[in-house]
Order: sequence, then structure tokens, then C-alpha cells
Amino acid sequence: MSSTSSEPSLYAKHQKVYPRAVSGPVRRVKWAVLAVLLSLYYVVPWIRWDRGEGVPDQAVLVDMAHARLFFFWFEIWPQEVYFLTGLLVLGAIGLFAVTSLFGRIWCGFTCPQTVWTDLFMWVERRIEGDRNARMKLDHGPRDARWWRLKLVKHAAWLAIAMATGGAWIMYFNDAPTVTVDILTGRASLAVYGFFALFTATTYVLAGAAREQVCTYMCPWPRFQGAMLDENSLVVTYRDWRGEPRGKPDAAHGDCVDCKACVHVCPTGIDIRDGQQLECIGCGLCVDACDDVMAKLGREKGLIAFETLKNLAASQAATRGMAPGPERLAAGMAVRRPQKVIRPRTLVYAGVLSAVLLVMLGAWLMRETLTLSVQRDRAPLYVTLSDGGIRNGYTLKLANKGRGATLHLAVALEGPQGLRLTVQDAEQDAAGRPVITTRDDGITQWRALVTAPAGLNLPESTPITFRLLDAQGRSVLAQQSSFLGPRR
Repeated sequence: MSSTSSEPSLYAKHQKVYPRAVSGPVRRVKWAVLAVLLSLYYVVPWIRWDRGEGVPDQAVLVDMAHARLFFFWFEIWPQEVYFLTGLLVLGAIGLFAVTSLFGRIWCGFTCPQTVWTDLFMWVERRIEGDRNARMKLDHGPRDARWWRLKLVKHAAWLAIAMATGGAWIMYFNDAPTVTVDILTGRASLAVYGFFALFTATTYVLAGAAREQVCTYMCPWPRFQGAMLDENSLVVTYRDWRGEPRGKPDAAHGDCVDCKACVHVCPTGIDIRDGQQLECIGCGLCVDACDDVMAKLGREKGLIAFETLKNLAASQAATRGMAPGPERLAAGMAVRRPQKVIRPRTLVYAGVLSAVLLVMLGAWLMRETLTLSVQRDRAPLYVTLSDGGIRNGYTLKLANKGRGATLHLAVALEGPQGLRLTVQDAEQDAAGRPVITTRDDGITQWRALVTAPAGLNLPESTPITFRLLDAQGRSVLAQQSSFLGPRR
């Protein structure tokens, strides 16, 4: 059956949100967090860190060309990707723990989407004005003033987005060098491609999508509720105190239905409707409501960071009471401090401690010199003209230290009669091949193991390559196998 114009649409049209500027303690904290996070993001790539000659001097750098991750005095190799995994696990569990204690504080204060959206909205207010002025501009004629303000705003947004995309590129390239390359047109296509990608995503997500990212794109709101309990601090409306809404007189509660909380909300919701998926817990409605209460001469805290347990206790204690000072006093008297130590937080603390201890132990036991042996797979073995059998191996020696080149002798442990040769290697006094390492790098050596004709070996024989220092002490050992024809 064909659809008709009378049938209701299954999709609601997006309603643009015009948040009003607000001042207060929560807003000041958000400005401070925003300033710190943006400063770190833009400044960190420019911090220099002397690691010696031939090594990048950038404090934080993902060096793709040399497969290294530098973080101040830490250096992580590709083989140590488990450290990054551990950091991600720590971050996830830490986020769970913080959410169980303080609600969606990550979303409201430190999430990149929130931080850059706040910055973009601040620019928008500086150019177009506050809520009423922006609404009037958007619903008015598209005259010369409209075009001028929109062009200036979008130019400022684009400049911020470009700075954001450029800063991200600097975490993967030397900051001064890549900046000059980008500005002079000497950067690679990959650099310009990622620069354009991150510029575009910043511009679109923070400038146009805004609250739609939190509501429709981000998965976090859909499962963060599972981490909250009755002792979690959340932004909430104390309806036991505010209802019934109406004029500021003795017959009504403290809420005068001014909608100040709605007008400052970056996602456009009404916090008085209770806990909602769209609420990011930013607390701006707290400042807006406190400002109204102060003007009315009433106690602040009608909207506040509160635990659901206290909210339920206050509702029970004031049930049936008329609005007034007695109801307010009764509701506030039954509140209790937040219970921080509880089974949920203890589990999170235990998991965090365990992961942290494992990572610390792994770092303390981290080897600066590693050996890997790769046996040739094609062919598995070679039959020589004299009837002997030969296997080929690649010895990879990774030296994560700096300051001295190591000379190590290679000894082969296995059945008597096996002979070891290492191509291009010198020999020590005992006739053993000697290989050298490269500071902060990997060296490869081609090794050949030969079983002479007449040496009766099984199809697979375990052997061990052992590295010895100048005093003959074992430094590293790696097992492998010697293969021959089926007997």
C-alpha cells in the first residue's frame, strides 16, 4: 500500500538546540578543565626530550617509520604492544569506577566531543550572541549581516578544526618539521590526507552534529546506566522540593517553571523529567537554577549533584508535606554522605590494582635484549651433494638499550656433529661465530646448521641457539628444531 501524506512520519525532524551562556561554580570548573585539556593537546607535541644522537627528541611521538612509541622516558616497541593493551584496560576500568562514583563526569567534563563542542559554542556566542540573539538571527532574513556573521563563525571554526587536525598529525611526526612541510606544501599525501580527515571530523562533529553525537552516535550512554547505582552522584532535580511548580508563593514549590535549566542544557533536555539518556551530566543546569534561586531569595540546590538514595529518602520524608521551609528542612535532614566504599567500587579498585601491578611487574622485568629464531619454511631442509642435511635460520637480535654495541658469540646446543655457521660473522678464539647488535635497533643474521652424512637424526631434533658474552656467560637462549628426511 502506498504511503499518504496523512500517515505519521517514523522520524522526528532534528530540533536545533540553542544553549544559553551561564556562569557559576560548575561552569568555572568546566572552563578550567577545557583550558587544561586543550593546552595539553596542542602543546605536548612541541615538548622536546633529549634521548641522545639519532633518536627523536620529541617527548611524545608515535614513530611509525621506526616502529616505536615514545612517551617521555618510556619507549615501547611493537613487541610490547601489550603495554598499550594494559593502558586501555586501565582506562576502561578507571572510567567504570569514576562513573559508579560520580555519574557521567567523563561525558560532561573531559570527553573530547564535549570539550571541542564547548569551544565551538563559545566562539559562536562571541560572534553571533547568546541564545536569543542566535535564535533571532537564524529565524530572520538572510541579509548581509547574516552572511557576514555566519562566514566569520565558520571561518573561526575551520581554523580551530585545522589546528586540531594539525596537532594530531604532530603526534606521529616531528612537530616543527611537519608544520613547515604542511605550510610549504612539502608534506606527503598521507599527511595531507589525515590532516584533512581530522579537520573535517572536528568541524562536523563539534560544529554541526554536537549533541547528536552524544545521543545517537556514542555507545557510552546506552550502557553507562549499568554502572550507576543508588550511591552514584548524578545531576538530578529534587522534585520533592520543587513541586508543585508555579508562582513563587506559599502554595507552590521552589520551581517557578522558568525553564532556565532547559535553556542552558547543551543537549536540550529538561532535567526535571528525571534520568535521561541524553543527559551528559555537565551540571550547567545546576548553575542556572542556583542563579534563579538566589534572585528569588531561596536556598540553592533545587537541581544538584545528588545520589538517588538521598533523593528517594527525601521524597519519603516529605511525602504529604506542604511546600515551605519545614518541607525543605525535613528533606535535607534525611540526606547522608555518599557511600564511596561499597562492593561495586571495591571490585573496580581490585581490578585496577591487579592490572596496574601486572603492568608494573612486566615493565620491571622488561628485557632490553631479545633473540628470535625463525627457521626457513621453504625448503624445510636441503640435501647436500655429500649427503649431508642443512637447515637455514634467521636470527633476529633486538637491542632496546643505547650506549654500547654488544659482541656476542653464538653457540649451538644439540646432538654431537651438528655444525653452525653464521654468514658474514667473525669468529672468536674458540671458533664460534660472533654477531653484533645495533643500538636501539634490530640486526638480522643468516645462520646455517649442517648435519654431516651418516649422522642418524630423527625427523625433528630440538636445538638451542645460545648467545654468550666475552666471559662466556649465557646472555640469551632460544630453542628451535632441526628437520631432516623421514627415517
